[in-house]
Formats: sequence, C-alpha cells, structure tokens
Amino acid sequence: MALSEKFIVLPFKKNRGNLVPGEMRQASNAMSAEKIATAMSARHIGVAAYSVQVDEESGDMTSPRLLIQFGETADLNAA
Repeated sequence: MALSEKFIVLPFKKNRGNLVPGEMRQASNAMSAEKIATAMSARHIGVAAYSVQVDEESGDMTSPRLLIQFGETADLNAA
C-alpha cells in the first residue's frame, strides 16, 4: 500500500438544514490549499483545507489533518 500526501479544500453548504461538503478542490501544496480556502471563504458558509493520506492503489483518503478553516465546517474524522 503506497501512501502519498495530498492537499484538498472543501467548501461547506447547508442542505435541508444540514451542513454538507461541496465539491472538493485539490491543491498542489499546503500554502496553495490555504490560499484557495481563504479566497473561497467569502462565498461559502464554511471552508476547510486539509492534508490527507491517499492510497495510490485504491484512491482511499485517510488521516485528514486540518490546515485552516473558516466559518461552519464538519469534522472529517467523525465520518
């Protein structure tokens, strides 16, 4: 199992009263993820940037580590 570190940005929105993630965006590094999250923060109820470990074979993401967050976000570790 080969793991690699990836950086993702998740905007959050309300759907029927529940907080749900929007479309995930990938970033090339941690600084880029933070810049994208900052830029998106004015347009979304919440935005979070994470570092995650991705299994290169299956594509499964594990071990999310929060880099920066704005507004209302959900805990990825709870899922």
